Amino acid sequence: MPKNAIFADDVVEALRNSKIHGVRAGIEHRYTGVWLVLVEDRLFVRSWNDKATGWLRAFKKEPNGAIQIAGLELPVHAKVAGSARIRKAVTAAYGEKYNTKASRKWVEGFAEPASELATLEFMPR
Repeated sequence: MPKNAIFADDVVEALRNSKIHGVRAGIEHRYTGVWLVLVEDRLFVRSWNDKATGWLRAFKKEPNGAIQIAGLELPVHAKVAGSARIRKAVTAAYGEKYNTKASRKWVEGFAEPASELATLEFMPR
């Protein structure tokens, strides 16, 4: 594992090189495809909306879950990202990683204040 990183090198590499990953809160919720970004070797996610039956609320109710990366299922714990500095860095990371014309609408939505406040950090458990 690299110094100061919380995920193994191969997981970090897979996160950097692929665009969509599955997340699942608890053990009952289904996997949902999301965009994940790395900031300071930490893993973050945002939801486009806050549906009552969506993965964001499921993680807020049950913060333990799993992510699918490069054919692996990794157990994670989610917490709300409280730092405004980190949330702004996550916004920038989305813009850098998802920089196609087709992604622009979604990236702009992720930069909205309500979306920034819905930023979760995933940590291995």
